Amino acid sequence: MRSSRIPPPLWMILFAASVWLASRVLPLAWLIRSPYARLGDALMVLALVPALSALVQFRRAHTTIHPHHPERASALVTHGVYAWTRNPMYLSLWLLVIGESVRLGALSGMIITLCFGPVLTRVQIRAEEQALAARFGEAYASYRAQVRRWFGRYGAS
Repeated sequence: MRSSRIPPPLWMILFAASVWLASRVLPLAWLIRSPYARLGDALMVLALVPALSALVQFRRAHTTIHPHHPERASALVTHGVYAWTRNPMYLSLWLLVIGESVRLGALSGMIITLCFGPVLTRVQIRAEEQALAARFGEAYASYRAQVRRWFGRYGAS
């Protein structure tokens, strides 16, 4: 399986633009209004935390962050933020789209937001998972069995 040629941040920009356009052209209904729409700004700031943490961990492990070449990974990072999500950088991108949707407050934008995770999983994450499984074998299989793709640990209470 091959990942998308479109880099994940560009997918995020395309979805955020779609959320904005749908919210302006065909809002369907307004679910969130000011001042509560400001929560979207807070979500977008919060989105930086998992991404920056992941970047620091990758740098410390001296491994690649390039999404199109997971086979070049020199280390399997499973601690820190990676103990809670296998995809903190992608989770950050999704939080940015969610934040934009909340900020705009329209139902149509929120519907589009729900599609981001499944689309990114299909076009990017599955290919990365296959490459990491081939590269790290049982260590990656064990990690996958413990940590969810998007958020949470299996068996955690």
